Amino acid sequence: MDMMRLALRTLRFRKGGFVATFVALFFGTAIVLACGGLLETGIRNNVPPERLAGASLVVVGDRSYELHPGDPEKKSERVVLAEGVPLDAALAGKVRGVAGVERVVGDVTFAATVLDGAAGPPAQGHGRAQGHGWGSAGLAPYALERGSAPVGARQVVLDAATAAKSGAGVGDPVRIAARGETASYKVSGVARARGAVGQRAVFFSDGEAVRLAGADAGAAAGAPTAEGGGARHFDALAVVARPDAALPQVKADVGRVLAGSPVTVLSGDDRGFAEYPTAMERRDDLISLSAVFGGMAVMVALFVTAGTMALSAAQRRRELALLRAIGATPRQLRRMLVAETLVIAVAAALLAWLPGQWLGEALFERLAASGVTAEAVEFSQGWIPLAAAGGAVLVTAVGAGLIGARRAVRTRPTEALADAALQQRWVSTMRLLFAVLFLGGATALAIVTWTVMEGPAAASTAGPTVICAAIGLALIAPALTKVCAVLLHWPVSALTGTSGRLAMLNSRARTVQVAASVTPVMLAVGVATANLYVQTTSADLVERAFNENLRADAVLTSASGTLAPSLVDQVRALPGIAAASAYVTSTGFIERGDGRGAETGDDGLPLQGVSAAGAAGTSAATVTAGSLGALRGDAVALPEGAGHKVGETLTLRLGDNSTARVRVVATYRPKAGSEAALLPAELLAPHTTGGLPQQILVRAAPGADVTGTLGQLAARTPGLRVADRDALIAAHAEDTRTQAWINYLMVGMIVAYTAISVVNSLATATGGRRREFGLQRLTGATRAQVMRMLTVEGVVVAVIGVLLGTAAAATTLVPFAHAAADGWLPSGPLWIYGTVVGTALTLALSATLVPAWRALKILPVRAARAES
Repeated sequence: MDMMRLALRTLRFRKGGFVATFVALFFGTAIVLACGGLLETGIRNNVPPERLAGASLVVVGDRSYELHPGDPEKKSERVVLAEGVPLDAALAGKVRGVAGVERVVGDVTFAATVLDGAAGPPAQGHGRAQGHGWGSAGLAPYALERGSAPVGARQVVLDAATAAKSGAGVGDPVRIAARGETASYKVSGVARARGAVGQRAVFFSDGEAVRLAGADAGAAAGAPTAEGGGARHFDALAVVARPDAALPQVKADVGRVLAGSPVTVLSGDDRGFAEYPTAMERRDDLISLSAVFGGMAVMVALFVTAGTMALSAAQRRRELALLRAIGATPRQLRRMLVAETLVIAVAAALLAWLPGQWLGEALFERLAASGVTAEAVEFSQGWIPLAAAGGAVLVTAVGAGLIGARRAVRTRPTEALADAALQQRWVSTMRLLFAVLFLGGATALAIVTWTVMEGPAAASTAGPTVICAAIGLALIAPALTKVCAVLLHWPVSALTGTSGRLAMLNSRARTVQVAASVTPVMLAVGVATANLYVQTTSADLVERAFNENLRADAVLTSASGTLAPSLVDQVRALPGIAAASAYVTSTGFIERGDGRGAETGDDGLPLQGVSAAGAAGTSAATVTAGSLGALRGDAVALPEGAGHKVGETLTLRLGDNSTARVRVVATYRPKAGSEAALLPAELLAPHTTGGLPQQILVRAAPGADVTGTLGQLAARTPGLRVADRDALIAAHAEDTRTQAWINYLMVGMIVAYTAISVVNSLATATGGRRREFGLQRLTGATRAQVMRMLTVEGVVVAVIGVLLGTAAAATTLVPFAHAAADGWLPSGPLWIYGTVVGTALTLALSATLVPAWRALKILPVRAARAES
């Protein structure tokens, strides 16, 4: 307790060190907390139900796929498939017979866009909504504000937001594009949900909804077992339990009745997955992104905190020496340092809790807006990230403080006062061992990136390399700083005269202290340069691959997201059209012949559905065997690297969890980034969520301009849209920039923290030299001369930091450029590096000169008696 009281009483006399330590701990805890909140959100992945909130349980098709069942050599792993899995409508009858079930509502969901009113131009539309049967409206629950429920095939009910957006009221005609067709409907009513519903809705009669969802073909006898009868399949079954029923028991009974069927029974917040299936698909994206940047943030925060604490403790060597001289024991001094650190760290952690939560929530909103995760996911941040962040930073702070003051604590009292005035010895066996380990790790990662990785995927190993390299260089920074100072001594002295010579002598005499200032500059420059150029290079590669693979001169899309298959033949018959192909995408897996799961990677194989008659003209694939014209029926064309030859028969696991036996009719040499299995569009489209082609790719005949011709077709087909090649390239570039912006945001947050550490360290180091400045002025130096000397010192610190940071970044960028682009230098404008260097120089000078100016305002006699 005596040491705690002493620690508290002395804190107010060391405001500079206290503030520096507090700032490092506060911002470090806040950033780690934010990343921890993102990670917890991804792990919990809570998606509260909205439109189906009135359902006690929701049954959906099982979208999980086991990659390696029964394979003893590989770990069993399940992935989420790309498409919705339809439910057999007959299952509704089984569920309705379960004790405790009051009713079962079969739900279908499809894209439905309300275009301009039927009497006006229908070109653009008012945003995509979701179409459903009116029988599911009560689950939200939606209630009619005005009008009546839809009756028959040509009536609809709009939700209030859609009605306001389209300007349609009860009795008005509207055109609606859905499932590849556009038709006129009469608004029979307007409904409003009691509660928040994030997706706009258009309600059709149950029979019309089933038809538009494509769920009525081949309806089996007895299939109409739920509301929305006449369906062959549903997208979900909403189960409403009786008020007196025990929900866990009802869920168990429903699961038992449906045992053997590929279904999942959802309850609680998991019911929202039926409305927002992308939340299930993108969960791993959020987890991996937050884990990668969270790990980087933890390493940077620990590194910065340790550096600040060590610098603050080192500046107290004289104080600790005096305490040893008057009888304090090493144990008492260690207890005092721990007590001080605990006070500062606990205060910083508690005060960082709310800012860390706000920062995490703000980052999550930006991630959701850019599509990294679904907006319906509920942000979660409990006590676990706070405990992890606070604990990690606290342990680092205590350890750094003890390590930084260990010499003054352990030396004899008679030696301590003399030792306090000398330059600290930096080299130790443990320090050199860790330097070798981190530099060895950076070398190993660089070799893996150079020799194993390909394309943009090389960023996964390139990213951690710069952190390992920066930490390794920081551990031997005093030696590197001394070498740089020796090399810079003559040119700096020649250019800056007496002030420069004095600055260089100071730098060479105070190598350990200068290295403590150089280290955060190096970290900021290295992390910023490496990560920014990795992103610019990755974006450049993606855009280049897209431009090389795009052979279409125009693309047709629909306001509803899908197109009628018959439209391809109409387009092909237009004048000036050389080739036209339907186009639909998904993801699947090639299954092994021994029944042990997939032979493709964990991410699956991209699937592209095309038309046999137009595939060769609209695809950039270079056929090496067979013909794309044979893509009819159960056929597939594979990249050369897939390991299959023409004539082989194999099994594909499609995105909706169904399988297809297909024959290889062609192999091709893909362009970079375009490896995919090519399938007939009529085979792939029914196994996607939309059920129809998503686009029509059009290639113009030589010398022909098809934009006008396709525009005339679009004018005759409400909801049809035409985009030329330039528009496609611009849209893809914008999408690439959006994806890259997320990484820029996360990197920028970490770089901003390192920039704060630069200011923190330099300001602390400069502020601790008041005694030195006072002695210089007592020996005849003027304020201007001292400021000129410090200006040179600040420039030297920045230059050394930039040189070492550039070396750390090179360990990442050179291997990455070789692996991704077969070059030596990354892609990206030179001004990025110039901005990084200029910012480092500005921060170094500002953080050096401002504290020095304040220190020089003290009278020289008082400053000379001050503690360092």
